[in-house]
Amino acid sequence: MAKKPWAGRFTKGTAKVVEEYTASVTFDKRLYRADIEGSIAHAKALAKAKVITKEEAREIVSGLVEILKEIERGEFIFNPSLEDIHMNIERRLEEKIGLAAGKLHTARSRNDQVALDLRLYLRHEIQEIMGLARGFRATLVELAEKHLDSVMPGYTHLQRAQPVLFAHHLLAYFEMMDRDQQRLADCYKRVNIMPLGSGALAGTPFPIDRKYIARLLNFPEVSRNSIDAVSDRDFVAEFLAASSILMMHLSRLAEEIILWSSVEFGFIELDDAFATGSSLMPQKKNPDVAELARGKVGRVYGSLLSLLTTLKGLPLSYNRDLQEDKEPLFDAVDTVKASLRVLAPLLRTLKVHPERMRVAAQEGFLNATDLADYLVGKGMPFRQAHEVVGKIVLRCMKKGKKIEGLPLKELHKFSPLIGRDLYDFLSLEACINRRQAIGGTATENVRKALKSAKKRLLRFCKIW
Repeated sequence: MAKKPWAGRFTKGTAKVVEEYTASVTFDKRLYRADIEGSIAHAKALAKAKVITKEEAREIVSGLVEILKEIERGEFIFNPSLEDIHMNIERRLEEKIGLAAGKLHTARSRNDQVALDLRLYLRHEIQEIMGLARGFRATLVELAEKHLDSVMPGYTHLQRAQPVLFAHHLLAYFEMMDRDQQRLADCYKRVNIMPLGSGALAGTPFPIDRKYIARLLNFPEVSRNSIDAVSDRDFVAEFLAASSILMMHLSRLAEEIILWSSVEFGFIELDDAFATGSSLMPQKKNPDVAELARGKVGRVYGSLLSLLTTLKGLPLSYNRDLQEDKEPLFDAVDTVKASLRVLAPLLRTLKVHPERMRVAAQEGFLNATDLADYLVGKGMPFRQAHEVVGKIVLRCMKKGKKIEGLPLKELHKFSPLIGRDLYDFLSLEACINRRQAIGGTATENVRKALKSAKKRLLRFCKIW
């Protein structure tokens, strides 16, 4: 049983069942790089404040660098009885350099230490997720540009509504992901605050230059309140909220991929490398990747709810409950990254069937609204036009014809305003290209939207 850092106050060793229950090193060991990075900065700050000598600081830094290499080579032995990643590293440092290791924890608590580790870790992960999201958006743009002329039915209530360009539909997801990146970028600002120097809760009496540590670790600012700094997990909750919305967007796209790849739709076919088969039915090609992406959103939602529940009602400042912040965070990070990594190539390898989309867009009276607009253009009030077109659609349904399949003579029975120019007016291309208001599905609009999307992707690369 390892000696505890707080053993001086106690007359008994910790029960094994308690050690097992309270240990976190099995999952928080992924913070090792952040922990070592923070400890190196702290050692330099202690030396600057003359709390330790420069030679002691060099010993500490050298030992920590060696430990980092040991961990990355897979040689480091993690001891659950030492509770967490912080004490495992500290104990190994003591084995390497002796008593000087015991000075490293001067002027800090595990409370501000773990707060720093989490911020360093999450800062890196947000950058990585934003890079993956940028690649995903680029894939959407590539696919949209490739199918700029493909017409598909647009839907409301999962019922065919009006014709749109497939590219326009894809760019809707680009806009969603653009907002996701804005949320992550905004969250990053609140993650990027340096808490070290807050101690257990009251700050430190040692003359530590917190701004110096912030510069070493590339933080633009330091925390303003020591109590808040050690108990704050808002930045984790905010990240999980942003991730939940991002995953919701991926789930919506995954649902459409599942629908579109079905025989009933037949709009797309998944590449064999991104589909699975059935153990029983030889003919099956299942959209399991998209189904898992749709399902995994529940894990991220669960992570957010788990953390919010943990934080609810916690008195200030630090409480051990906050150990429960890490597993939901780590799982959400892994899930978001994995989903973005698999869905981008799935989209790139899709086989799109524009002809099937076009046939579907020509069925179901998707140009009915345009007929109403045509009548409005001839001077009829919209509500009256809506009723007239509804009657025309009813007649077409009874006769098994499209609107443009009715002869002009029959259309005149519903309104004498209808002329022969209606037939060109109701073509798919005409219906699409009349939607020229900003944000509409007109081809020229979508060309401009693609150009704008590419500029935003380039701007993102320059900033991040």
